[in-house]
Amino acid sequence: MIYVFGNFELDLDKVELREKGAVIAVEPQVFALIGFLIENRARVVTKEEIIERIWDGRAISDSAVASRVKSARQALGDDGAAQRLIRTIHGVGFRFVGDAAMRQASIVIAPLAEQDVGETPDIEHARPSIAVLPFGRVGADGLNSTIADALPQDLTTELSRLRWLFVIARASAFRFRSDDMDIDRIRDELKVRYCLSGSVELIDRTMIVSVELSDTHDKGVVWSDRFRVSIGAVHEIREEIVRAVINALELQIPLNEARRARLKAPSDLDAWSAYHLGLQHMYRFNKADNAIATSLFERATALAPEFARAYAGLSFTHFQDSFLRYSADPQKTAKLAESYAAQALERDPVDPFGNLTMGRSHILRGDLESCMPWLDRANALNPNYAQAKYSRAWTQSLLGDAAACQVNVDAALALSPLDPLLYGMLGVRSFSHMALGETEKAVEWAERAAHAPSAHVLIDLIASVAHGLNGDDEKAKAWAASARRRAPNLTKADFLRAFPFREPQLHNRVLHTLERYGF
Repeated sequence: MIYVFGNFELDLDKVELREKGAVIAVEPQVFALIGFLIENRARVVTKEEIIERIWDGRAISDSAVASRVKSARQALGDDGAAQRLIRTIHGVGFRFVGDAAMRQASIVIAPLAEQDVGETPDIEHARPSIAVLPFGRVGADGLNSTIADALPQDLTTELSRLRWLFVIARASAFRFRSDDMDIDRIRDELKVRYCLSGSVELIDRTMIVSVELSDTHDKGVVWSDRFRVSIGAVHEIREEIVRAVINALELQIPLNEARRARLKAPSDLDAWSAYHLGLQHMYRFNKADNAIATSLFERATALAPEFARAYAGLSFTHFQDSFLRYSADPQKTAKLAESYAAQALERDPVDPFGNLTMGRSHILRGDLESCMPWLDRANALNPNYAQAKYSRAWTQSLLGDAAACQVNVDAALALSPLDPLLYGMLGVRSFSHMALGETEKAVEWAERAAHAPSAHVLIDLIASVAHGLNGDDEKAKAWAASARRRAPNLTKADFLRAFPFREPQLHNRVLHTLERYGF
């Protein structure tokens, strides 16, 4: 996808900033910052969001953020005084204020050559692969020795639940017991793209568990984290560590796969590369990116007709088309969402993603009761599947079960605090407080939702409704105005079609609030 503003083009697929066709050299973080601000140009982006997106949430000084903003302005011919394109909102963050238009890049419209679809590739060998190595032990053997073997075994078991990931058996991975890890040897002998290593250290009564995910091809560190636990609670905390690592890998590996895919020419994209690149566009939640994601998933299914997850991806993008009214015929796209979910399940009935998309497709036609068994199945197939727990919480909020909704949405937030659907999780939490009459808390969660990355226009209306119910007319009007700027034709019917509350009292309170602010 390409953003066009003034004499500039920001090409996300080629990772190029161009002025009048000439490429401008910018650092990767500066390019990412410009892209992030443009993608969210309808609102102010906080400094915390920038740190999460550009530095993966690492501890970064204010001066580092200011330096990247200054470099971004210089690349665009802007400065801190003029602020023609990047405006500082003091005490809040930054906003891109230029007029930007989107157009699709060639990656999604390049036709498949006949020879591309002549043979069906082996998806089993194309999907990402990982080896979980035995953890190193720092200090005297004892409890840390037990944990150093138990954690990798737990992780291997849980990772094996992820249908999109090929996991090397423990018996093979545990041959690599060495503090001096040879990534080249691991790659060559185990034939894996990723390896997960770690260490366990005892300091007084505290155990420190360090974990690191590496790409065996470029030897880069994709992700790392550290956990501190009391020795007395180590076995109780062990499950939490495993859950945190699994959910981090579910996010970080697809992101890395998408980065790798961007280095390939469009004609060289295999099914898995197209799929992972599609995921990245799918989670940007705007019409142009959703169309790109659809094209990439279609390419993946053409290259690999039995690739179940690519069909689930198509179900997800058609859900977006219908739910956010990107399509002129939302009923047609709703039927396509269900059809593609069915095709995914035909190819792999025990894939959690396929079951999730089938459940979500039932929401589009208001059949909330039929939605629940599919979401329950997705949760049963992968108990750590944050998006399935969130979708269950969303359905429960619509059915009026606020208490159960909060349990599931809190579990989803704990499992995946940086999830692409974070704005939805926070918005559903706001719904639960609306149902309970806790309007101040509803406002708190709605504000967090509306400021979350990639929040779509309906989230602005959630914030407007929450403030209206709480009696803050000024803020309710402000969020209503923001929604109108983003979607001038948005109506109360659109909102209640997306969120068909079954509880009559809540439905009427929301309806009357929307009417009060002109929807």
